[in-house]
Amino acid sequence: MPVNNRIAEMHNDMQEWRHDIHKHPELCFEEVRTAKVVAEKLRSWDIEVHEGIGVTGLVGVLKGQGNSGRTIGIRADMDALPLQELTGVPYQSIYEGKMHACGHDGHTAILLGAAKYLSETRNFDGTVHFIFQPAEEGGGGGDAMVKDGLFERFPCDGVYGLHNMPDMPKGGFHIKYGPLMASADEASVTIHGKGGHAAHPQRSIDPLMIGVQLHVALQTIVSRNVGPVDNAVVSITEFHAGTAGNIIPHDAKLSASIRTTTPEMRDMVEKRFKEICAGVAVTYGVEIEVEYRRNYPCTVNHDNETDIIVKAASAVVGANNVNTNAPVRMGSEDFSFMLEACPGAYIFLAAKDETHPHSVHHPEYDFNDEILSTGASLWAQLVEQEMPRS
Repeated sequence: MPVNNRIAEMHNDMQEWRHDIHKHPELCFEEVRTAKVVAEKLRSWDIEVHEGIGVTGLVGVLKGQGNSGRTIGIRADMDALPLQELTGVPYQSIYEGKMHACGHDGHTAILLGAAKYLSETRNFDGTVHFIFQPAEEGGGGGDAMVKDGLFERFPCDGVYGLHNMPDMPKGGFHIKYGPLMASADEASVTIHGKGGHAAHPQRSIDPLMIGVQLHVALQTIVSRNVGPVDNAVVSITEFHAGTAGNIIPHDAKLSASIRTTTPEMRDMVEKRFKEICAGVAVTYGVEIEVEYRRNYPCTVNHDNETDIIVKAASAVVGANNVNTNAPVRMGSEDFSFMLEACPGAYIFLAAKDETHPHSVHHPEYDFNDEILSTGASLWAQLVEQEMPRS
């Protein structure tokens, strides 16, 4: 089916919902108003609502016609970013320093559109769980919902999510079997040297010089331990040391962002990172403390569920407009926690056109409303395709 006719008729409604959410952005685990708006709409369509899952998350439960025990979960994220908006649109954020700069307002509106359509038609045999997740932007809301018993309370045969992609020309979907997005880890490194007078460096152990050497050494993890066709990133993002021009500092601190695309590579990079820090410490006779934090795991699509969503996407936009060999992206996504707990798949909805030139996390980014009906049609098609009425 192309874009669903009934969903196309709801386009203005979805746009209105999206603009309202955009105007009132809320950060990680603060999505109280957004969750209330979503819950009120779901209840008005006779969808059962369960709130307070993973702090501010909620789940809508809709049963179709028939007695099937089949279940599908569809997830949308709700949170905004700590960013000052510069779009100048009529529905611009009314809150200083908060902005929907990643399109989660659009993802929420898309899932609401699908929920409204499915509640009207109930042309399926099974149960849909509409999962509205908080705190994707660094808060780990997906992990919080899973730990709060998401899949024990709302079992799913498969769980699915999407993200708009304003760097991909509008009109299609992009996906990949297996690893789709990288893990996101962080490291904080403190070098404990020996401070002293800059005129007498022989009496000191210079942590700044050691930090420079460590920076260079850490870059060999990717250049010499990761295959040339594989993907990993080790970026030193902060370097703090010193207080005056005539003082050799006592300590130096570095921060790193680490991205990998498989669990095995993630383990290897962490191991090498710590080994290199330990080796540099021995070489220069200092203590180096490493705090290594694993945040979001790799987003890895399951083969069967990827087949399912590819079939649904092809029905909406045509098989020629569904790219099943999308490149691995080094950004991360906490839908990965749900994919570790339940089979599922994640897909990109292309959004770029001449009126929407900015990518996500940019102060002038705005979600492309023209793809709302396409996204909602994908979810409707997936539900009716996988849980048909007998």
